[in-house]
Amino acid sequence: MDRSSRSQSRRFAPVVALAAAAALTLAGCSSSSGGKKSEESADGASAGKASTPRMTVALVTHQSPGDTFWDIVRKGAEAAAAKDNVKLIYTNDPSAGGQATLVQNAIDQKVDGIAVTLAKPDALKDVIAKAKAAKIPVVGLNSGVSEWQKLGLLEFFGQDETVAGEALGKRLNDEGAKSAVCVIQEQGNIGLTQRCDGVKKTFEGKFQTVNVNGADMPSVKSTITAKLSQDKSIDYVVALGAPIALTAAQSVSDAGSKAKVATFDLNKDLTGAISKGTIAFAVDQQPYLQGYLAVDSLWLYKNNGNYMGGGEQPVLTGPAFVDKSNVDAVAQYAAKGTR
Repeated sequence: MDRSSRSQSRRFAPVVALAAAAALTLAGCSSSSGGKKSEESADGASAGKASTPRMTVALVTHQSPGDTFWDIVRKGAEAAAAKDNVKLIYTNDPSAGGQATLVQNAIDQKVDGIAVTLAKPDALKDVIAKAKAAKIPVVGLNSGVSEWQKLGLLEFFGQDETVAGEALGKRLNDEGAKSAVCVIQEQGNIGLTQRCDGVKKTFEGKFQTVNVNGADMPSVKSTITAKLSQDKSIDYVVALGAPIALTAAQSVSDAGSKAKVATFDLNKDLTGAISKGTIAFAVDQQPYLQGYLAVDSLWLYKNNGNYMGGGEQPVLTGPAFVDKSNVDAVAQYAAKGTR
């Protein structure tokens, strides 16, 4: 996708976001509860609930255990499901093969729509084709902005990870950074790779990457601590998720380093760390909005034949910087789990 296309899609995105915000007059929820591969129906009617026939939507993500980012995505999806009289089935598996199996399970259940993340799109190509053959509409969210059209998805909701990375790289230049290390917590995740590549493209200083296992926080901490102890020139650690960033801040302290920490993505604890100065700034992609729009779009498509972006443009929900200058305004929403 060229820059003019990305600019056009960014112009569309705020309109969609405002429309979604205006629709958030609801009570109750319809979602799965508990861990992987579970489901639960909404109980009773709720204020502002659609009177359209009950439909079932499967949301299948690559969530890893303990990654709180996905709690926010899921909360947005639950809000839309409650409003739209949707039975939401949430399943997740960080392995590409496992995620593909979950999509196949949704097809077998004859759901009315599927929303899926595309962290490892090649592994999902065949099963998405099967969903299309079964005439089940599929939308993408969060990961896969460069791949969703190739796979034939109806719509996509998220941020352009390359653009977000480039913006962070430029911000590092403005901050006077000279040496940065980008921490990748899941190897093979296309979105995480694009973030680091974007930073590298625009950052004018020394740039390195380090791979860690995001499912093992003690290991994450020790790996980053060792890197900072070994290379005292590093003045910025770039994390790709809030839990990793908070752990990186501990590593900075343990290593006796003067490095600052910047990150992609937010949660309640992360906004508190920005307020305290433990984290320098974050790039927010509004995961709540991604989950909300993914479910709501499938309801709109089934009931009205509506779809956003004309089948050509993604609906961008980020990036936006959060730092000390605006964190107080954002923190109130992060506390509610909507940012």
